[in-house]
This record gives sequence, structure tokens and C-alpha cells, in this order.
Amino acid sequence: MKIHEYQAKELFKKYGVPVPSGGVAFNPEEAGKIAAALGGFPVVVKAQIHAGGRGKGGGVKIAGSLDEAKALAKKIIGMSLVTHQTGSEGRLVKKVLVEQGLNIQKELYLGIIPDRASAKIVIMASEAGGMDIEEVAEKTPEKIIKIFVDPLAGIYPYHCRDAAFGLNLPAGAVKEFSAMLKNLYSLFVDCDCSLLEINPLVITAEGSVIALDAKINFDDNALFRHKDIAGYRDTDEEDPLEVEASKFNLNYIKMDGNVGNMVNGAGLAMATMDIIKLAGAEPANFLDVGGGASAEMVENGFRIILGDKNVKGIFINIFGGILRCDVLAEGVVQAARKTGMKVPVVIRMEGTNVEAGRKILSESGLNLITAVDLQDAAQKVAKIVRI
Repeated sequence: MKIHEYQAKELFKKYGVPVPSGGVAFNPEEAGKIAAALGGFPVVVKAQIHAGGRGKGGGVKIAGSLDEAKALAKKIIGMSLVTHQTGSEGRLVKKVLVEQGLNIQKELYLGIIPDRASAKIVIMASEAGGMDIEEVAEKTPEKIIKIFVDPLAGIYPYHCRDAAFGLNLPAGAVKEFSAMLKNLYSLFVDCDCSLLEINPLVITAEGSVIALDAKINFDDNALFRHKDIAGYRDTDEEDPLEVEASKFNLNYIKMDGNVGNMVNGAGLAMATMDIIKLAGAEPANFLDVGGGASAEMVENGFRIILGDKNVKGIFINIFGGILRCDVLAEGVVQAARKTGMKVPVVIRMEGTNVEAGRKILSESGLNLITAVDLQDAAQKVAKIVRI
């Protein structure tokens, strides 16, 4: 789950991580009140959406007066902000963060992520703060330092010193930075984060170390332990079909293609998308109905796929184990009749009760295309969407 910058900074403050003074505003009047309360100018007006690159897209502006702060808030709220992470359609801005301006002397990058290969938590830091870290990693990877922390042992002072020295911090900032990094690590572990990122982390002319930006993602599977964090969820920032799927415990991710997919098992779903691409078509979604799906869950998944107007064909690929093939077939038939399905459906199924499942499909009277194997199914659905 992603959250907004202002929400991430609320968590930062709880963990003693310094952030600029400010507040979130939903209209120009609120933005003006916050700017006035900060006690001085300039202030920064920042669009709040779940995407990076806001500054390059015109979503981060500096205001030198109260009237300018209101004018910028009015311009940004309601705009469709396009960044490299939103796609060409952009993202509607519904709120802004108004913060005090800082006298910035140096910009740094700091991030924390889990690393599966080493089974450790990795602290990443770079002097190339304020830039796209992906670009830095691609063109000048030597500018990124990595410190590996054993999650069973936790973070130690030497980890913090390694990061501080790797960033070439002035001696007066090392102690403050080390305390901040220790607190950030605690936040990362305590809240089951999958990503914590500050870009930029700044050193001010006064020598303070402050998180000018804040980005946190959380492990969805751990949110049951964090009801307060789950309350940060902003469904306006998510695809409506993904929001709908989450209501039925379906693992659905919308994509840009035109072949809808329904699969049981994440690994099989990934393989299915790969073979669709190899057949010359593009997947419209990732949908894992799970090993223990019921006919009702299959129906809901079917309905969500059909809610994507780009879908021209549906590929159902099921290996019947816990989810029996006859249960799947009943769900498909039930969904097709309820939705008045007009999109061609290719079905490949193997496993438990496969013959019973095929019989249900053949006797349904519906136009359902069966395939003998995975390759045959992918080729058939690819041919359909190319017509």
C-alpha cells in the first residue's frame, strides 16, 4: 500500500525524524491559512499524489507571498498532473502540502528496502539527492552506497557511521544523521514497510538534517497488524477495478494490454502473461483468484475483468488442485450468464475434476473456446484480439 507524502511525514514525526513545518490543504483558503501560520516566506506548495517526479510535472512550486501561495494552490488543486510514473493520462490532484521553505546547502538520497537475495535490509544512500535514483543507478551506480543490516540483529552505530561517511557528511551533521537513520530503521521494521525513501534528504545552511521528502510503501499482507496505517489508504489514488477486486480478496493489477487473464496462483499468472506476450498479444491484467477460490470469487473476478473496456478477449488458465475444475467451470458459466458476456473466452484447465469441468462448459450453451494446452490457448486468444 502506498501513502501520501504528508502521511509519511506524520509517521516520520512520530519516530523523531525531522521534517519541515507544514500541513495539508484541500482548497486555496486552507493553503493560505497554513502558509500564514508558518510565519514567513517562501513556502512550498506540493501536489499530493501517489507518484514521483511531481516537481518536473509542475506539481511543486515555491510561493514568496500569501497571495502567491493561494494562487499556486488554486492552480495545482484540480490539475491533472503528468509525471513519468502516472502515464500520459496523469493523476488528478485533490490536495496540496504547504511547507516552510528551507535554506538548503546539500541534497542527498536515502532509502531502505528489503533484499531477498541476501535476506537482509538494505540502506541505500547517495550524494546525488534530488535526482531520479533510477537514473543514477543506471548511469553512475558507483554513486550509490549500500549497507546491509541483518534484521535479526538490528541496526548498530557502525551501520549509521558507514552511511554518514559514505555520504561525506560534515562532522557536525554525523550525530544528527545517525540518530535519524536509527529512527527510520525502527519505523521501517515496526510498520512492516516494503520501501522507505527520502529524496531529497537535505542539510540546511544551519547544519540541520531534514527529510524534505517522504515516501513509504507497506506490505499489504501485514496491514492487519496496523489498523492505523490501513486508515491512510486513499482509494482515489488507486485504479477503481483494483479497489473493487480488493473487496473480494482478489489479487488484481490492471495493465495496458487487451487480453484479460484469470489464473489461480501468482507464479502461473506470471507465466501466463509471459506466454501471452510471446504469442504477440499484451495482458490487460494480473488476476490471481487463489488456490481456494469459490464459484462466487470466480464470478467476481470475471466481472472485474469485463469492467476493463480495453479487454477484447479473456484467457482463463487454471490448474485444478484446491480449486477444482468443476468449481471453476460453474463460476465461469454463472458469471457469463449474469454479465451478458460478449467478449470471447479461451479456457485452458487441467487437474482435479477436469472432465467434469469440461462437461459443464460444453453443456452451458455459451461460446467458450477450449484449448488443449497453454501454448494453444495463448495462440487462440492472441488471434482473437488481433482481429
